[in-house]
Amino acid sequence: MSISKEFPSVDHIAIGAIGEPGKRVFLIQARYLGDLITLKIEKAQVAALVHHLAELIQQLTRPGHLDEPRDILLPYEIAWVVGTIGISYVSDVDQIHLHLESVPAEGEESSSLQIGMTREQSAELAIQGTRLIEAGRPPCPLCGYPLDQNGHACPKTNGHRAPTL
Repeated sequence: MSISKEFPSVDHIAIGAIGEPGKRVFLIQARYLGDLITLKIEKAQVAALVHHLAELIQQLTRPGHLDEPRDILLPYEIAWVVGTIGISYVSDVDQIHLHLESVPAEGEESSSLQIGMTREQSAELAIQGTRLIEAGRPPCPLCGYPLDQNGHACPKTNGHRAPTL
């Protein structure tokens, strides 16, 4: 089932994760006029999103006062999984827009969500996402894959020695 929503000016936006590092599920959540939606998002998508948000924010006038980033509101239900993300700045309303789209199941149309955020909300989201990414497992210095406490079978060493933390 295809869901398409527009949240022109959200009153809640958050990125969060549930679970332990290595087994976390990442979420992005937005609320507009009481309508709350929670989407599953990949860690790499969070990293790319916060990188591009930070770049965009640097090009704009400095945001005003930043509040602490918000937590994922409970209870939640995952509506769909994010496939593609678009980011734009709309100068007429001084907002940063996110366009999130699902990967459609075979024979179905994709779901989409358009989110309008202030520069402050965008900066808070970028900070929150950066903290989430940094709280994860460190990357292997050789291959970039995440390291566990016991190391990992690094493809750069043909799996013969496991780099450790």
